Amino acid sequence: MLQPQRPIRPLPDVLISQIAAGEVIERPASALRELLDNAIDSGASALTVRLEQGGLGSVQVEDDGCGIPAEELPLALLRHATSKIADLDDLHHAAHLGFRGEALAAMAAVAEIEIISRRAGADGARIHASAGQVAAVQPTAAQQGTRVTLRQLFFNLPARRKFLKSPQTEYAWCADVFKRTAIAHPQIALRLWHDGQLKLQFERDPSPHGLDRLAAVLGEAFSAHALPVSAQIGPLAVRGLICKPTAARARADVQHIIVNHRWVRDRTVAHGVRAAYADVLHGALQPQYALLLDLPSELVDVNVHPAKSEVRFRDSSAVHQAVRHAVEQVLARVVGEASSSQPAAPPAEWERPPSALPATAALPFGMARPSPIPWDALSRAYAPLATADAPPLQAQDSATPRPYAQSTDLAAAQPDDFPLGFALAQLLGIYILAQNRHGLVIVDMHAAHERIVYERLKAAEQGDAPVAVQPLLIPAAFAASDAEMGAAEDHADALRSLGVELDRAGPSSLVVRATPTLLAHADPIRLARGLLADLISQGASSRLQERRNGLLSSMACHGAVRANRQLTLAEMNGLLRDMERTERADQCNHGRPTWRQIGLTDLDALFLRGR
Repeated sequence: MLQPQRPIRPLPDVLISQIAAGEVIERPASALRELLDNAIDSGASALTVRLEQGGLGSVQVEDDGCGIPAEELPLALLRHATSKIADLDDLHHAAHLGFRGEALAAMAAVAEIEIISRRAGADGARIHASAGQVAAVQPTAAQQGTRVTLRQLFFNLPARRKFLKSPQTEYAWCADVFKRTAIAHPQIALRLWHDGQLKLQFERDPSPHGLDRLAAVLGEAFSAHALPVSAQIGPLAVRGLICKPTAARARADVQHIIVNHRWVRDRTVAHGVRAAYADVLHGALQPQYALLLDLPSELVDVNVHPAKSEVRFRDSSAVHQAVRHAVEQVLARVVGEASSSQPAAPPAEWERPPSALPATAALPFGMARPSPIPWDALSRAYAPLATADAPPLQAQDSATPRPYAQSTDLAAAQPDDFPLGFALAQLLGIYILAQNRHGLVIVDMHAAHERIVYERLKAAEQGDAPVAVQPLLIPAAFAASDAEMGAAEDHADALRSLGVELDRAGPSSLVVRATPTLLAHADPIRLARGLLADLISQGASSRLQERRNGLLSSMACHGAVRANRQLTLAEMNGLLRDMERTERADQCNHGRPTWRQIGLTDLDALFLRGR
């Protein structure tokens, strides 16, 4: 049963601090994050973190920053005492990481804390606090900077401490915070010690955008598939690394968003990235990425979460579109650019004397050659196959396959002109086997042609002509919420431009009078509700474009060349050339890879050559 309501009275300061600790200090990792924020704000160039028992024993952060004057050390342990905010205008333009001035006071209420600090040209000083009791400042020897040590977190709150996990689990959380800090601040050297052992170490990254630090923190498994992102869209700079769609994972555990050097969780940015990957991800897989966004501090509010792990953008729609555009530009690279990561120099075997190549270049399956064919001989031999001016490849079966149109002079081609090389044969009516200067290329012909057809359909749909509209014979009315009513009124022009006509039918109802002709068979009410939901949450809608793209994807799938269709070498080479010119050609519409490279080194390993 509830107790009778007690009279209103002010809370004791210690209890206030313990409540604040519940907001900002959940476990050793959250205490570490707050200490790192303060150390970075001091202008440090190097940070050292020492943990004992995963942080359950102690958490220590040492920096070489500006230090704290001895007379200000007691103030550092008071709630809402800070050197970073003086008035409301400073709060609106907060550029520091730890600006609220409550973290140290909250820690002092639920743990033992010791601060040793020295400013340049001054003597060192030490202060100690435990369970809200602050001792007097004492002089001590110290290097320039600050060292904060937190011991026995929640020792005076056993009910809170029992919810903490094992030392290994708590260490994993602390290491994650440490890595996020390393990603957000590549200009700072960091070291992490655990129980006397050096676990992680990152030196300062001299590169202009911190991409080397990103690769070092996220590891080889990430960087092997990473593509750089760098875009300046108005006042917003977007940079970082995104992984190829083929490296997507089942879990969203490698997704890092850094806004003005602050690691955050943000649905606007995450949705923008996901929208950019929409055409190239398979199923429910999650992309891997680390994006760093920089924009003026007045355009982002960082004071919306007690732990400062969320932000609010002044124009979330603009940020969403900028992120989506920046990522799409990278994912839309053609095969030739995507293959630039392959070794620049060919293997030594390619420099051997040319071997004779039949004029038809039709290699019987299973035929072996004494040595690989040099590139110049290969391109000369294939020149007659792809220069005929003929109709393009058709999806329908034909008794007489037609050659593919290709006007490039292959005899004068350079190796990098054709990253996918030249077709050798067709395997089981499903795969195209091709040879380039790096080894063997295997192409899923249906998946590849599906992407080509899909991109052409999208290009045709993205002209300047208005969206074709289909009036409904019987308008569809539905009950709408206040938010939906407001979005329909505020974004009426945007909805009409998308081909959806919505009118007010009453105080709390809307009626759909027309939908796009392309989606004539869609449920009009579901379509309208989806659009309104996007307009409410994002300020713009991608739902219609996604539905349109889904329809085009289905059309492309049915229109693409099917399995078991026999292609001539000319048609195979024409398909390879089209892949090299098509955006997002590395994946089909469903996110599956369209081709794979097997290098000569891998082939040699299969047959133990050179051993």
